[in-house]
Amino acid sequence: MAEKPALRTKLAVGEALRAVAQDICATARSAVEDPTHSDAVAVHEFRKEMKRWRALLWLLGAFLDDEAERFRVEARDLAPRLSHAREAQAALDALDDLAGPELPLSPRSVATVRARVQALSQMQEATTLTAQMRGELLAALDRASAAIRQWPLHLLTFEDVARRLALSYRAVRRAIPDDWSQADGEALHDLRKLIISQRYLMEIVEPLWPRFAKMWVNENQTLRDHLGSYQDLDVLKRMTGLRQPLARWRSRLVPAIAHRQAAHVAAARRIAKRLYVEKPRSFRRRLEVMWETG
Repeated sequence: MAEKPALRTKLAVGEALRAVAQDICATARSAVEDPTHSDAVAVHEFRKEMKRWRALLWLLGAFLDDEAERFRVEARDLAPRLSHAREAQAALDALDDLAGPELPLSPRSVATVRARVQALSQMQEATTLTAQMRGELLAALDRASAAIRQWPLHLLTFEDVARRLALSYRAVRRAIPDDWSQADGEALHDLRKLIISQRYLMEIVEPLWPRFAKMWVNENQTLRDHLGSYQDLDVLKRMTGLRQPLARWRSRLVPAIAHRQAAHVAAARRIAKRLYVEKPRSFRRRLEVMWETG
């Protein structure tokens, strides 16, 4: 298997980042065009690459002027049109998360709840990745691929990259709640978005110090997973609202959801506290030393 494009001391920084961008577009295209992918898999894989794409565009935003922001806005605007297919799967994931003695439903009720959500999932998938939507996604990738070849990245240095990575790190630190018990779903969702970006950006420097970078990526992924599970449980909770598919089970599901969300928040707090303890300036210096020592 070929090495994933990333920053390496033997490669020019700008060309390495161009290769990362090209890999994102190629992987996203494969997700849409692969005939073996179900619509749900295609949407999931495409959305994942768009998160990588938006993170990279943020990194390069100071060097590409308005073009990076234009592509970021386009990718951002595509996300809500694909998110509906994700909502039902999020609710199914939340049900799995609740499985066990904490879920006060009989096996028969669980099966009924799951069937209702699965039916909703199938309906959403059928209306999301239409032929027209596939065409729009591929056209967006064509525009991006053409632009990448023209990006003026030849003067980019690792110091430029380290500065942007430190800004991303600082943004996460600032978004971490002072009191996690008082943080609402919106604040945790905003934190998760910043963590996702930081996680993908750190993949770019992984070859410089694989042990440290892999630890960082894995810990960020675990932190992201806890916050994502919190968000999935919110989706399930919304489905128990008035005239919603799971309203009948609201009185039993909502307390279990709140208890499980509290557990995810506690786990996220522990990870964030140890992972983001370093000052941004020290974090940046660590990156620069990684580059200097190869």
